[in-house]
Amino acid sequence: MEEYLRVGVITTTHGVHGEMKVYPTTDDPSRFKKLKKVTAVTSKGREEWELEQVRFFKQFVIIKAKGIDDMDRAALYRNADLLIERSEAMPCAENEYYISDIIGLTVVTEDGARFGEVVDVLATGANDCYEIKRDGEKNTVLLPAIASCVQNVDLENRVMTVVIPDGLLD
Repeated sequence: MEEYLRVGVITTTHGVHGEMKVYPTTDDPSRFKKLKKVTAVTSKGREEWELEQVRFFKQFVIIKAKGIDDMDRAALYRNADLLIERSEAMPCAENEYYISDIIGLTVVTEDGARFGEVVDVLATGANDCYEIKRDGEKNTVLLPAIASCVQNVDLENRVMTVVIPDGLLD
């Protein structure tokens, strides 16, 4: 499992005093209010920041990190991922998982036959879908992340057991 989880991506600066506009990649953007520190990841490496201020603007989170006090310095972090340590993450509810834990799972059918590997999780309107790369196939399959399709998720053994709905492979 990943040691860090992504909670947002810096999109641009906000104002002239070093604030940055963040697109949240977490289900609950209000969680930023509880964060004391984040790790910014750029092409130049990682930096741990202490957060001085967090506020919200439309669908964005506006953050102010200690030591970043002007627009020019803040602009250096455009497109940086913001990570938190897994220990700082909000706990998942029953039958909920972090996307980073789902990607890479081996997918087997209910009879134990290997079906493929989860390569992405897509947020659709009604429910998420798991994008599965089938063994020996060029195209991927989108499997709804619903109880009737997903029988079991075993993170320890990195296996997801699924039921393939009629017509999905046609």
